[in-house]
Amino acid sequence: MKDTGLRGKVAIVTGAAAGIGRATARRFASEGCRVAAWDVNDSGQEELLRELSSAGGEPLFRKTNVCDSGDVEAGVQEIVARWNTVDVLINNAGITRDAQFVKWKDGAVVGTMTDEAFDSVISVNLKGVFLCSRAVVPHMIRQGSGVILNASSIVGLYGNFGQTNYAATKAGVIAFARTWARELAKYNIRVNAVAPGFIATEMVQKMPEKVIQTMVSHTPLGRMGTPEDVAEAYVWLASGAASFVTGTVLSVDGGFVLGT
Repeated sequence: MKDTGLRGKVAIVTGAAAGIGRATARRFASEGCRVAAWDVNDSGQEELLRELSSAGGEPLFRKTNVCDSGDVEAGVQEIVARWNTVDVLINNAGITRDAQFVKWKDGAVVGTMTDEAFDSVISVNLKGVFLCSRAVVPHMIRQGSGVILNASSIVGLYGNFGQTNYAATKAGVIAFARTWARELAKYNIRVNAVAPGFIATEMVQKMPEKVIQTMVSHTPLGRMGTPEDVAEAYVWLASGAASFVTGTVLSVDGGFVLGT
């Protein structure tokens, strides 16, 4: 197996307590990384730390609110004080608050997406990516290297019914990646986005079977992806094998084609 060059590197994974974030933290740990697992939910941190240690990494868990610039800055400072650097940032934390933009029935508005639903998703999925990246970039500039990876979605590429807020954020983090790739390349900092398709996370697996089968029917490879499929994409993009890849969007979607 080709060496990824990640052994001993310091990686921050936001939203690391479950799903794709947990699988990503575990995969980076298996490469011998020092993994800072961030999540707003700290209820299972001991189990997560054991899992990452068993995978082969040196882990650190921190309860972190990615929407709070002070909390994010303090978290980065703690990592730098402990490990002297930040090599990789995976901006994975995200939430959904789905609702139809304007729901119309019998000639009248019967529902809309609320301000709270819109603002909360923008805050976590878009502003959180901005805050975390802004906090780590000065350290990456000083060391002359770094990788930032943003969690987008096929929803950010194609849109999706009932997800005005979510789709906007997932398109936004692609714009972040392309803009930052231009601005930061001179410092040897690469920035990319990953756009997962339908992934069998805990949240998705709780959906009705009919909904899941509809998702699968839109996926040419005929199955849902796994969190590990996405984690592999993150590892590759962070590795030396992708040293000439920046400003791109890597779809991990089983060949999803809208409308098929």
